[in-house]
Amino acid sequence: MSKVEDFLTKDEELIIVEAIRVAEKNTSGEIRVHIEKTSSKAPFERALELFHELKMDETQLQNGVLFYFAVEDKTFAICGDKGINDVVATDFWDCTKDAMAEQFKSGNFKQGIVDGILNAGEQLKKYFPWSDGDTNELSNEISKG
Repeated sequence: MSKVEDFLTKDEELIIVEAIRVAEKNTSGEIRVHIEKTSSKAPFERALELFHELKMDETQLQNGVLFYFAVEDKTFAICGDKGINDVVATDFWDCTKDAMAEQFKSGNFKQGIVDGILNAGEQLKKYFPWSDGDTNELSNEISKG
């Protein structure tokens, strides 16, 4: 299962996109998922690079969160922008990653990703609640490299 196309089924992708929609419903924060085959860079370094490429650093309140997966490398990272990183507990992303990794060990990739997204959404809702005039600044679709 080292191909990006085989990582998730179409139905699983739809469930993940719906989880992003649900997570973003009550917050001004933005969540994206990016999946690619492999990277020569460390997962977080590559996630940071993609964060800028996907223009996630352009959200008004600096509250974007990127879930990055390199399928063949069996690695992933979570990258939060300054706004969210400044307010969540210092171990928040590591705890989220650990919970996701537990699901992944059982082969439950879709559920691990959904759990991570919803967990991030709860924190975003807490610190960046939705208000009138908020718009969905970034696509909810899964991007692939």
